[in-house]
Amino acid sequence: MSKKIFIGNLPFSLEEERFKELFSSCGEISEALLIKNKFGKFKDKSKGMGFITFVEDSAANRAIAEMNNKEIEGRLIKVAEARPLEERPEREKKAIKTVAEDERDFD
Repeated sequence: MSKKIFIGNLPFSLEEERFKELFSSCGEISEALLIKNKFGKFKDKSKGMGFITFVEDSAANRAIAEMNNKEIEGRLIKVAEARPLEERPEREKKAIKTVAEDERDFD
């Protein structure tokens, strides 16, 4: 059975290949996902977190034990078992008022 781990506080300069390489010594990896910015000035740059799925549970446990609080490029990374995505309540959509709708009188 496979097990997914969460890795936080990664260096923002970390590339996907290096990310996968850091954890490959713990066991066979079936998926590595480095979370990146999608928009703006930092588009396609790491957000400093990611997920790795190991083929074997024992490899994931080894990665947690060996890599948690390890220094990578001057940062202490945090490694833990990934939690399932929780349902979030739907946000209330707010209407945007235009100046004409505001009806303020500044006289």
